[in-house]
Formats: sequence, structure tokens, C-alpha cells
Amino acid sequence: MIVVLAGGVGAARFLEGLVQVVSPEMIAAIVNTGDDMVFHGLHVSPDIDIVTYTLAGIVDPAQGWGIRDDTTHTLSMLARLGADTWFKLGDRDLAVHIRRTELLRAGWTLSQVTDAFRCALNVGIRVLPMSDDPVATEIFTPAGWLHFQQYLVQRRARDEVRGVRFVGIEQARPAPGVLEALHTAEMIVIAPSNPVVSIGTILAVPGVRDALMASPAPTVAISPIIAGAPVKGPAAPLMRAVGLEVSVRGVAACYRGLIDALVIDQADASLSDDIRSWGIDVMVTDTVMRGPAEKRRLAEATIAAARTAARRRS
Repeated sequence: MIVVLAGGVGAARFLEGLVQVVSPEMIAAIVNTGDDMVFHGLHVSPDIDIVTYTLAGIVDPAQGWGIRDDTTHTLSMLARLGADTWFKLGDRDLAVHIRRTELLRAGWTLSQVTDAFRCALNVGIRVLPMSDDPVATEIFTPAGWLHFQQYLVQRRARDEVRGVRFVGIEQARPAPGVLEALHTAEMIVIAPSNPVVSIGTILAVPGVRDALMASPAPTVAISPIIAGAPVKGPAAPLMRAVGLEVSVRGVAACYRGLIDALVIDQADASLSDDIRSWGIDVMVTDTVMRGPAEKRRLAEATIAAARTAARRRS
């Protein structure tokens, strides 16, 4: 079993490559839920949906989120009625949120709903929420504490970042299957997701970091930073806010003590020795996932890095 710690778009695209190399039934993705938020009375799980839609082959390829060729008639009518519609939700996307909310109110857990949806959409890998308990990632700005979606989407990540917190994390428990997956994994991959507010949130769930450290499986991370800049999203200000250098060195420092190897882009090859000096193996490859071939190549390089790390462990 290959276990992947996953955020949103970057993780979903990596998983697209991984399922080309490994049978989907041999993959489990533990997905960040700190970005979840209620919109129009509906429970929205952005990262879970991005992973599920991508692997179902229905994601909007240009955006990396939402459903391909979706319409927004409902959102337009909500706006006409005076609702706040800064978070874009398509009509078919809304169907998912309506059904999720209905099932949660009926007593289902988020894990049960997620598994039912991935089966309905013919997704072969296991998709595990990091927790069934509510956790909210919040960003401290000059305007005060903002939910991550407010910071990123509503305010377009323009606010100065002064801090990050995960509200509810102390009471959260790993969702069913999460610790078991980490304990039985043959390989653990930290996807190229935001290390602070996607992967960092998963690792903050009590018991997850300890389970990862105790696992005998080799652990490999893929850097979401190339040549000192994130491929996508606001990783740079968030990394700086928690004292991390915005570079592959910063990614390595964030995961130091957790990973055996780091996959970095060719643009950062000159930093390999710095990372190796910390006892972390380095795999240098092209990490930009332009299409299916590049996604597959990155998956193959990541598996190779894990196998090399496993040999060195033994």
C-alpha cells in the first residue's frame, strides 16, 4: 500500500500519475480537511472534492478544481437574492455538497460520505479525510483571524500573513483507517502540496505525526517549491510566516525528521548537497506536471526515491 498525504490540486495531479504506475486499489490518500467550510448552509470539502473529481476524470482541467463544463445558474440566482457568492460553486458541484450535507445531518461521518462518493464516481483509490472532526485552518492578518478560504479566495491572499492556526485540532481524532494506513504502508509519500496549511494540517492531527515517524515504510516528500517559488497557491507567505525559507531547503527543513528523501526539480539541483547534509536523500527530476506523461514520470521518480531510501535503511 502506498499512502499519500494530500492537499488539493498538486496532490490530485500527482495521484493521476501514480494510478498510471500502481493499481489504484494499492493507494490510499489521506486528505486535508482544514479548508472545509460551510457555504449557503452546505458542507464543502474542497481538497477531498478536488482529489475525487480529478481521479473520477470530471475535474475542470483549466482550474484544477470544480467540475468540467459546469454551469453556475444557482450561484447567479443566489447573488440576485442577495447572497454572498465569492466562493464559486457550480451547479453539479452543488449537488455534491447538498448530498454531503444531507448525509452528515442524517448521522453519517465525513469518512462514510467520502467513501460513498468516491465509489459512486468510480474512483479506485481509498480517499480518507484526515479527521471526521471539524478543523478550521485560520490565517492571522492585519484584519484579524480569517478562515483560509476567506484569506485565499475572498481576499485573494493579499493580506500580510502573521500567523497560522488550526482551530479544533486538539480535539480532532484521525479518521478511521488513517493510522492503520500509516502503520501498514509500504511507502509513504507527502504530495507536492502546501507544507504549512495542507500537509501541516494533516500532521497536526493528534497521532498522525507519531504514526508517520513510527512507520517502517520509507517516506518521500515532493517539493511544491521550484526555484524559490510555489508552483501554485500562497505557500510563499505562509512559509515565511512560520519561519521557513521559501525554497526546497525550506521544504526539507519543514519535513526534517519525518522524511527519508525529497524529490526536487532540476532547477534546484544545486541545493541537493545542502539537503543531503541533513541526512535526507535527494531525487532530482522534472517535477512540473504538464500532462499525463509528466505526471507518470514524477510518480515513477518518487517510487524510485522511496526504494533507494528503503535499501539504505536496510
